[in-house]
Amino acid sequence: VLMQWSIQNQTNIFQNPEQMKLMSKDILEQMVTEKLLLIKAKEDTITADPERVDQYLDQQIGTFIQQVGSSEKLEEYYGMPLAQIKKELRKQIENRFVIDRLRQTRFSGTKITRREVENFYKQYADSLPKMEATVNISHILLQVKPNPSSADAAYARILEVQKQLENGADFTYLAKQYSEDPSAATNNGDLGWVNRGDFVPEFETAAYALENAGDISDIVQTQFGFHIIQLVERQGDKIHVRHILIQLQPTEDDARRVVERLQEIRRKILAGEATFEEMALENSDDPNVKQDKGNLGDFAVGNFQVKAFEEAVNQLKVGEISQPFKTDFGYHILKLNQRKEAHPLSLEKDWDQVEQYAIDFKNRQKFDKWLKELRAEIPIDIKIEI
Repeated sequence: VLMQWSIQNQTNIFQNPEQMKLMSKDILEQMVTEKLLLIKAKEDTITADPERVDQYLDQQIGTFIQQVGSSEKLEEYYGMPLAQIKKELRKQIENRFVIDRLRQTRFSGTKITRREVENFYKQYADSLPKMEATVNISHILLQVKPNPSSADAAYARILEVQKQLENGADFTYLAKQYSEDPSAATNNGDLGWVNRGDFVPEFETAAYALENAGDISDIVQTQFGFHIIQLVERQGDKIHVRHILIQLQPTEDDARRVVERLQEIRRKILAGEATFEEMALENSDDPNVKQDKGNLGDFAVGNFQVKAFEEAVNQLKVGEISQPFKTDFGYHILKLNQRKEAHPLSLEKDWDQVEQYAIDFKNRQKFDKWLKELRAEIPIDIKIEI
């Protein structure tokens, strides 16, 4: 296989010839390695899970927007619409996941003996990182859902919008006037060009069912509320759409009822009427509760992505349960199961962690050897176009 590869076409890191000349050998090696692994993954028919890619993409875009301040500032920074940013980033994430799966397929299940672990520890103990202070926590999550009367009121508003559209009202005007999408005031409900996988399933199904420019969907319900969608243009499997959103907004009473329910759950656990795990299985809205019974695992102290969790943990002793607290996901109660202080790694206390480091080291050696063989198997012709 002869791969003619124009670095200039593969990356936008460098914008002029002088910068291109300064490209380091390390970056070039990384790019060649990635391309080799993607070729091998394709041969092995390895693909990335689209749902996982989309989930990670949404997290990354959310982080970027938080860093720069708004989606508009993000578009200004990259010089392209948000939909295009998502498209570019999605491909990078997809490639990363494909390569991860390839490595897992090739090197998962590596066996290692006790002697190998001991020898690894003896040789590298001084360079191994310390065990961070960690906590093990469980939670029960209750989402705040709008009561039926709130849903009825939102549906009545979207019905009124639909009626105006049927009477010939302009879609963009109604989007600006009525849509509760925060960006509608500036973009008239325009979502730009999108691909399959960019939207939640209910929205995507309705949007892709529209055939001709100007077609308008029926009312569509998603987790965000009620939508009406208009097709602006279609190019193959890409579509350009607008929408009008009426949100499903829980009331303060809905939130109060959730907090009271969590307080009652907490009371039952503390009174010994049920275990935390039993209450989690019976009540929690966490989608993983059937597998983990509410246990979220170990977290490094001071490294919580959700700051409200860190604040709750800091107030608890081992075995205690927090009062209800709010996050973007809903309301939680949290139990501190275990707390470990920071300490140097030892074979006696941290065998599992040392063993994993030893396995990772062994896998890296196997990977480097395999990659060397792969380079010999797949010749590379690198053409740097400046």
